Amino acid sequence: MRVRLAAVMTDEIVSRRNVQVTDFHRRQQYLKSLHMKEPHSIGPGQIIRRKEDGALEYLRDELTIEEPLEIRIGDKTLATTMRTPGHDDELAAGFLLSEAIVRDRQQVAKISTGIDNVVVVELARGVRVRLNTAQRFGTISSSCGLCGKTSIDAIRQDFPAIGSANVRIEIAKLLSLPEKLRKAQSDFARTGGIHAAGIFDLNGELKIVREDIGRHNAVDKVIGHTFLSRALPLDRHLLLVSGRASFEIVQKALAAGIPIVAAVSAPSTLAVDFARESNQTLIGFLRPPSFNIYSHIERVIFET
Repeated sequence: MRVRLAAVMTDEIVSRRNVQVTDFHRRQQYLKSLHMKEPHSIGPGQIIRRKEDGALEYLRDELTIEEPLEIRIGDKTLATTMRTPGHDDELAAGFLLSEAIVRDRQQVAKISTGIDNVVVVELARGVRVRLNTAQRFGTISSSCGLCGKTSIDAIRQDFPAIGSANVRIEIAKLLSLPEKLRKAQSDFARTGGIHAAGIFDLNGELKIVREDIGRHNAVDKVIGHTFLSRALPLDRHLLLVSGRASFEIVQKALAAGIPIVAAVSAPSTLAVDFARESNQTLIGFLRPPSFNIYSHIERVIFET
């Protein structure tokens, strides 16, 4: 059993003979590090680890950074979300797309990330959008992409159902995806506390992967990347997420035109119902050699 304790503690919690000092910084040095600006997605931390023999040791740890990001359209704040820094322009673009605020790349003139924890989207000249239903009150947490919505009607966006019927993937290629996503998760390998979303083609080739402390943010980043790259719709691609498949994940995939959504964990009832209505194939518990299919099984090729 591992016990994680707060990093800032009294100088001595047990008899010194029971503690192995591995990489320990004095308290003042650590407090100073809390105020240092970390430009990346991983920050420093200190832990006290209890080993199998009962001895305690001080260790340096790597933690996933979680900071607020304010998304603005012009000078008007649209939402504040808790996210892992990095690719903030993609996150903002994916958020606007999944909220049905913009639907075409030409509607966005510029995205600026020069201010700390603020991203500003400038719309193209003449573009008018309705922000009232899209604005969020409060902060969107890293675990809840729908937080701040003011009504049930505001949760569901009006995206057309998937129209393609000839999009199919072979089982062998489907089963290869989790390992490919895991190998691309550099931050997860270091922290163990970050989600990933990956876009694959039907041959099982990974096109883009993004990591974030929030599953919904990771999805926003990958679809935001394709939006800014003018690669939408992703109607011959698959989205794989490292966690569970919630309604918001499936709806974000639909915003990008993705016909197949897979998750290494479970889907929710609402996600399953939405996928069935939207003509999306939803796959859960994708853990080779097994998986579950919850909707539109015809997109998976079973015969060899």
